[in-house]
Amino acid sequence: MNIPQNLKYTKEHEWILIEGSTGTIGITDYAQGELGDVVFVDIDPALTEITKGDSIGTIEAVKTVSDIFAPCSGKVIELNEKLKDSPESVNSDPYGAGWMLKVEIANTAELSDLLDAAAYQALIGQ
Repeated sequence: MNIPQNLKYTKEHEWILIEGSTGTIGITDYAQGELGDVVFVDIDPALTEITKGDSIGTIEAVKTVSDIFAPCSGKVIELNEKLKDSPESVNSDPYGAGWMLKVEIANTAELSDLLDAAAYQALIGQ
C-alpha cells in the first residue's frame, strides 16, 4: 500500500499535496483499491469554489459510485482534464496522473485536522 509521507489525508480517503497556497487533491491508493476499476470521474467543469467536507464530485467504478470530499476550502484553479479520457489513471497512478483538481487554499488552518501518513496508515489498518 502506497502512502506518501509528503501528503495529508482525510478520513474519507482523499489526499492533498500542499505546495505553498496550492493544494492538489485526489483519492488514495487504498480508496482506489476498494473501489476497483474506475470508469468515470465526475467533477463539474463549472466548479469554482470548494468547501471543506462537501462533496466535490463522484468517482464511478464498475460496481459502485462514491463521493469525493473536499479536504479544504478554496478556489478551484485547475481540473485534471485527462481523467475524462483516462479515468483508469486513478487506479494506476492515484498520486500522480490520477490527481483530480487543484485549488488555491482559502484557510490553511483547515489543514490542521487532516491526517499525516502515519495516522492515515493507522486508520486503514495497514
